[in-house]
Amino acid sequence: MPTLATIVDGLKLPNPFIIGSGPPGTNLNVITRAFREGWGAVIAKTVSLDASKVVNVTPRYAKLHAADGQEVIGWENIELISDRKFSIWLDEFRKCKDQFPDGVLIASIMEEYRKDAWVEIVERCQDAGVDGFELNFSCPHGLPERKMGAAMGENPEILDEVCGWVMSAAKKPVWAKMTPNVTHIEEPSRAALRAGVQGISAINTIRCVMGVNLETLRPEPSVEGYTTPGGYSSKAVKPIALRMVMELAQMIRAEFPGRTLSGLGGIESGEDAAQFILLGADTVQVCTGVMKFGYECVKPMCEQLLAFMGKHGFETLADFKGKSLDYFTTHADLVQRQAARKTAQKAAEAKKMIAADSEWTGDEFVKQSDALAR
Repeated sequence: MPTLATIVDGLKLPNPFIIGSGPPGTNLNVITRAFREGWGAVIAKTVSLDASKVVNVTPRYAKLHAADGQEVIGWENIELISDRKFSIWLDEFRKCKDQFPDGVLIASIMEEYRKDAWVEIVERCQDAGVDGFELNFSCPHGLPERKMGAAMGENPEILDEVCGWVMSAAKKPVWAKMTPNVTHIEEPSRAALRAGVQGISAINTIRCVMGVNLETLRPEPSVEGYTTPGGYSSKAVKPIALRMVMELAQMIRAEFPGRTLSGLGGIESGEDAAQFILLGADTVQVCTGVMKFGYECVKPMCEQLLAFMGKHGFETLADFKGKSLDYFTTHADLVQRQAARKTAQKAAEAKKMIAADSEWTGDEFVKQSDALAR
């Protein structure tokens, strides 16, 4: 019977569905709700040592609807990392592990370009009992003036250095969460992996402008009549996320075998999850989907993924992880493959035609006549 249970970087997960860092993991109340609903793991909202500089605004979300005006297919946020004191987070990490000792709790951390800050936040979170780390190198809109988030994740040299600082202090698995707002996501990811992180998470949100209100002529979400570009998520980003996960999985397979990949970007169903795993993801993360459908959405996603596995005879996630990667090639190769198929097809058709009177048969007479008519 198929099972969703998996072990990733030593972390034992009952299923591959992970709460992605963001509002669904913003405090102890919602994190414990996620565990009660059966999520495989929870990545808490990103924390930093000094939350006093984090000031959020409202409104901070904007939605893109399908033509029916009901379905949300795109979601922009200009929300920053957690505005709660670090000391409160440490206390809640401890309480969460007390309540759910087997629940996999991952701390998402972000700091300025200072070794002492990164080492301190790692050590203090570890002491509070977290099971792993996700390094936020990918928030596209928050605190770039402090060289945090994507401002750091776009620079492979800085990434190599910062990940080295983290790995010098980390005693738990570390994933680097990468920004999609680069031409080749493999380059900064390669730097993080070279520095020793166990895994990569991708993708974070895509830098965007949701739209302009044609009544007020102001861009949205409008805060006192102004806005700033934000991060785009929800199902509309899935094709881009799948492409980048595929590229990362191919790089990991070739250059860093044994390292792991957590895929995210528009996942709302078990079928979505299956596609990410087929392209090389070990786990899948859901954030906006939880904001759209609630924490209970994990149950149908698990059922749908199990149904997919049963249909294809897969017993474990490892049975189909990366199974579709071998079917990517170059456009030039596609041209060659199609030309070869047409040549073979033409030869097969020619072979069916009568070349001499001695080849006529009574059983195939009609077919042989038709072939000569073409």
